[in-house]
Amino acid sequence: MKERTIDLIAKLTTIPSPTGCTETIVRYIANELEQVGYSPKLNRKGSLILTVPGENNAEQRFITAHVDTLGAMVRAIKPDGRLKLDLIGGFRFNAIEGEYCTIHTQSGETYTGTILMHQTSVHVYKDAGTAERNQDNMEVRIDEKVKDANDTQNLGIQIGDFISFDPRTTVTPNGFIKSRHLDDKVSVAILIQFLKDLAESGNTLPHTTHFFFSNNEEIGYGGNSNIPEQVVDYLAVDMGAMGDDQQTDEYTVSICVKDGSGPYHLGLRNQLVQLCNEENIPYKLDIYPYYGSDASAAMKAGADVRHGLIGAGIDASHAYERTHQDSIDATEKLVAYYLYSHLI
Repeated sequence: MKERTIDLIAKLTTIPSPTGCTETIVRYIANELEQVGYSPKLNRKGSLILTVPGENNAEQRFITAHVDTLGAMVRAIKPDGRLKLDLIGGFRFNAIEGEYCTIHTQSGETYTGTILMHQTSVHVYKDAGTAERNQDNMEVRIDEKVKDANDTQNLGIQIGDFISFDPRTTVTPNGFIKSRHLDDKVSVAILIQFLKDLAESGNTLPHTTHFFFSNNEEIGYGGNSNIPEQVVDYLAVDMGAMGDDQQTDEYTVSICVKDGSGPYHLGLRNQLVQLCNEENIPYKLDIYPYYGSDASAAMKAGADVRHGLIGAGIDASHAYERTHQDSIDATEKLVAYYLYSHLI
């Protein structure tokens, strides 16, 4: 396992990037790639695109990871100065209860806070444990002296300001990484590190490959554009979901055979499995029942490609997530062997 990849994951998770507010992390990634000689470009939606010429320019590849994360916006300023939330992305209010957060104002000022139930105190509220975790009951307690809505507004906080969640990233001595936003910053780090290694090696890929860092995946229309006609294979690198009836774990690379959008391309799936078997990469095949990816978004947009999805196994997805270095290592290896292979 490359230490540089782990360090990069830890760095990326600390850069706030809820969907709709991703400029900072995109600039960071662009700078990382420019330092090793690449010239990435932005599309109009704010995604980052980098094309690496290969030996075969007639049959190309497209590979994605998404930089955007779950987050929230200020829905309303309550009479007592606290904030009502509007969620960004597919998660539940209970997944963020008690989490530290940051409010990002339009002026550039930031304020910290904590996401809590209004009825948190068991000494005051009889229903502290039973009240529904929903938009009416959850709120942000701002770490400023605010007593009413005017005090909060005077800070410059207004409706539509973005709210990011504290990642609390921790790397344990035995190889676990626990953090918010491992979906999909693990994959982003893997692609960045692959590109750095490629630049250092001086190697040429067998196929011209487009690396696409999308910024709207969590709301359903990530890498669904800017796909050249020459692209044959489209591979999304995202997380593998764990839970009941799932094979995916934190120690192997997960290859998705079907998600909420339907089956992934059988031919590309078989090639990925073949590479794992040939190169002794531990893997699991799985179905993610309530899931969509950049690749499925591309298919819905009408892309005529073979589409696939792989990723590290992530426990407690869309909450306080965890994976292991073994899973990241397996995913890195499959990405590399795939990109250095020829189309089948």
